[in-house]
Amino acid sequence: MVVLALGLSSARSAGHVDHDTVTRMVLGATGLMVAWFGNMMPKRFVPSALARKVHRVGGWSLVISGLIYAGAFALLPVQTAVFVGGGAIVAGLAITIGYCQSVRTKARA
Repeated sequence: MVVLALGLSSARSAGHVDHDTVTRMVLGATGLMVAWFGNMMPKRFVPSALARKVHRVGGWSLVISGLIYAGAFALLPVQTAVFVGGGAIVAGLAITIGYCQSVRTKARA
């Protein structure tokens, strides 16, 4: 990620790409990185069945929100992409936290 940002920054300084392209590529790569983390999340071993459920839901929500974030920066105007992508990430986190709370409440009952 850092190598991509530095490479694009030097390419922009040399006049090969414009500022908008650098912004889109770096933030799109950030979305793909979020999706990758979400993909890796359910693959971690945890002994509890409830924790595995939480990891699966959290992984799916991060993958979907990361792909929406990356797609927004690939296809939408930058100002709109910031709003849509940020909303997708916040929604993914809210879904994960809400699911964690619901599992915790059900486990205590």
